[in-house]
Amino acid sequence: MSEALNRLKPARLWHYFEEICKVPRPSKKEEKIAAYIVAFGQKAGLETIVDETGNILIRKPASPGMENRKSVVLQSHIDMVCEKNSETLHDFESDPIQPYIDGEWVKAHGTTLGADDGIGIAAQLALLEADDIAHGPIECLFTVDEETGLTGAFGLKPDLLNSRILLNLDSEDEGEIFIGCAGGKDTVIAMNYSKVPVGANQAGYVVKVSGLKGGHSGDDINKGLGNANKILNRLLWEANRRFEMRLSKFDGGNLRNAIAREATAIVTLPKRFTRDFEEFASKFSSTVRNELKITEPGLNLQFKACDLPDYLFDISTQERLLNALYACPHGVIAMSADIPNFVETSTNLASVKTLENKIEITTSQRSSVESAKDNIANMVVAVFNLAGGKSVHSDGYPGWTPNPKSEVLEISRNAYHRLFDAEPKVLAIHAGLECGLVGEKYPGMDMISYGPTIKGAHSPDERLLIPTVQKFWDLTLEILKNIPETEVS
Repeated sequence: MSEALNRLKPARLWHYFEEICKVPRPSKKEEKIAAYIVAFGQKAGLETIVDETGNILIRKPASPGMENRKSVVLQSHIDMVCEKNSETLHDFESDPIQPYIDGEWVKAHGTTLGADDGIGIAAQLALLEADDIAHGPIECLFTVDEETGLTGAFGLKPDLLNSRILLNLDSEDEGEIFIGCAGGKDTVIAMNYSKVPVGANQAGYVVKVSGLKGGHSGDDINKGLGNANKILNRLLWEANRRFEMRLSKFDGGNLRNAIAREATAIVTLPKRFTRDFEEFASKFSSTVRNELKITEPGLNLQFKACDLPDYLFDISTQERLLNALYACPHGVIAMSADIPNFVETSTNLASVKTLENKIEITTSQRSSVESAKDNIANMVVAVFNLAGGKSVHSDGYPGWTPNPKSEVLEISRNAYHRLFDAEPKVLAIHAGLECGLVGEKYPGMDMISYGPTIKGAHSPDERLLIPTVQKFWDLTLEILKNIPETEVS
């Protein structure tokens, strides 16, 4: 299936990461990986609890001489984003991920790798198994459905955890320690359409945008990446004006927290316009590729003749949809005035799906300022209200307010300096982390988030930088070794 990752160091962590890659774990369908983790805990003779939501907690006693140290909970999520290239044959519910080593990186063949947050799971299992690591009492929390709804964190009960120090193992830049994150919410819009017949003397075309990098709608939103939905709609909007184009299908993007990499439309237009349309589409492709030549060198726009579709959207819905998608904001809305180079507020036009008698548009909003999050979500609603769409907000999740005076932050900074003779960056992150919800359930929880370097998360370009995994592991052990004793009242 893969190269032997356990020849890498630290061997036991890589062993478990390779094992995890064999176990399917799509969001909301984590039964197999949950069973694997529960069986691991029970076989090791450790207290293993599964709560009502499906979260798993495994407790391990302190190593000899560390019994009086404060208890620490290490936390990761067990689901993964399931994205693949269009030509890749892979069933995420049954097929194993196929990792391979490419120089200093671990990648997967045509799919997301699942290092987000499989590497956190692997570190926890390696720690729970080890008998030669100094640590106080530890709890390992494995949450469900982080990627599509933070369901596990939402369902966490306030009496489950004994610890009041939390190490979240779900960040993606080695050398950076995170002490805050943005809150977020989703806004989903439905636009009903009527099916109308295709007229006479029409030609059919499939138009597809592909080859984009995609990426995380929090971490990567400020990198100037292309959004396939926006690019495709831009072409369709112009073709609608010029060539009496009619729309039969629009499908682009997949996940609310991923920037759309691919989008496809099926259209018709009068045969007399076919030559002009093809010339226009070719020029449009060149124009957009030039605009994005630095950030999206792989951008590909294809158009080819196809059979006529069975039906078209009614013209009113088509007009309103194309205008609304064009006007819908996407990308960075505001930068922080407090933290240099930190995105404060953003929105992602995540997906457009043609369903039976309706088009569903999924967007997601993020901000470290609660009122700004609500504002940009309402802006999206306002655009689609004008187009006759019906919008629904998710409940959203809170941000995590930074605490620069955190005890565990100071321990971690000192540990990093001792190990690597360098100072880590202390930051807030625009992506959402479960820490916000954990902090809401456990007021006063002292938290940090860190991890090895992962690039291209939430896309088939996801890759894990091998040397940073050893540093991530070493830092974890050094933090645990230096957790202070419980204060005696």
